[in-house]
Amino acid sequence: MTDPHRRDYAFMAEDPKAVTHDEQMFSGALSFCRRKYARDLTGADVAVVGVPFDASVTNRPGARFGPRAVRAASAQLGWSRFWPSAFDPFERLNVVDWGDVHIPHGRPDSIPAQIESAMGAILDAGATPLAIGGDHFTTYPALRAHAARLGRPLALVQFDAHTDTWKADPDWIDHGTMFHTAVQEGIIDPARSIQVGIRTTNDDPEGIEVYDAIKVHERGAAAAAEAIRRRVGDAPVYLTFDIDCLDPAFAPGTGTPVCGGLASWQALAILRGLSGIRLTGMDVVEVAPAYDVAEITALAGATIALQLLCLFAERP
Repeated sequence: MTDPHRRDYAFMAEDPKAVTHDEQMFSGALSFCRRKYARDLTGADVAVVGVPFDASVTNRPGARFGPRAVRAASAQLGWSRFWPSAFDPFERLNVVDWGDVHIPHGRPDSIPAQIESAMGAILDAGATPLAIGGDHFTTYPALRAHAARLGRPLALVQFDAHTDTWKADPDWIDHGTMFHTAVQEGIIDPARSIQVGIRTTNDDPEGIEVYDAIKVHERGAAAAAEAIRRRVGDAPVYLTFDIDCLDPAFAPGTGTPVCGGLASWQALAILRGLSGIRLTGMDVVEVAPAYDVAEITALAGATIALQLLCLFAERP
């Protein structure tokens, strides 16, 4: 007989790969897709980690609340196998919710190192972080942690409206300059990196290929996926998805929205077309729920994060 006192999987799950078909979507703890909260990463494949930082934005703040909003939106996504995937990633992967990186807001200069340290601790424990931002600067310390442990630069696959390669001093904390710094530091390989959905002007993308939004619209999702695969080859890939890659019609809840972007279905189709890439690190950033409408941006962020888990489960 079914226990009438249903367990809250976020705290009580005994099987790390248990599915949550019997939980109510509208109640319970807001872990990502009802995964169990855990700091002990023994046996974990992926640790979902929130990075509630938004002090480097150049327009609207609020992405510090993104991790909470994405977790809340994800609650309804874990009740059945993710469509149209042929498998449930939670049956293949041991996924836990690590909670959030502590952000010492009174010491802003220490925050990049704090994020890098948290990502490094997860990697050293044998798990891969799926980071939920937070603004896009948070990708930079995550990249540093991955590159340090790989001992080589990563290929960057960046879904975005902006290139984020504007020049600045190396210690400048800004969500529009960090990939310039990453190229200069040698933690990403521009010859293996690509930016998808760009629709703002920057005449110096630092050698990174730009596959702009117009190309996606005119050539289709399959061609975009093929361009990504061709660019990254067999290199280890860090995939970062800035939610403003989506058109504001699909993602109004972000700090710097730009018209003419991708539809949700286009982005998901491109991601599905990347099956088999050497996905090594991943994040979804820039969800700012204060500007959202009916939580559609948070839902898009949670759905993209779940698609990234499917890609990770299919990696070589």
